[in-house]
Amino acid sequence: MAKNMYNNKHKYKFEWDENKNRENIAKHGLSFEKAQKAFLDRQCYVISDCAHSNGEKRYACVGDTGEGIATVRITMRGNRTRIFGAGYWRRGRRNYEKRYRG
Repeated sequence: MAKNMYNNKHKYKFEWDENKNRENIAKHGLSFEKAQKAFLDRQCYVISDCAHSNGEKRYACVGDTGEGIATVRITMRGNRTRIFGAGYWRRGRRNYEKRYRG
């Protein structure tokens, strides 16, 4: 599945495995469809995710989806951004708030 989305700087083409999306919803309560909204947050930031990089570079985007501060785990595949995990995790929210809300 691929979706196109724009933020203030980039055009993103998202894709994900639908089975993984269903697992993520069941486990973390956040669909990959909704997780894309984190990239629209003007204050979102992307960091390298060295702890989860196994053979391919992985990243985490932290941003506000409108329902909370989400951490979206991604990798780049050509010109597509592949989402493989997302959730409203405390660590991401805490870092986001520290960064922007003092």
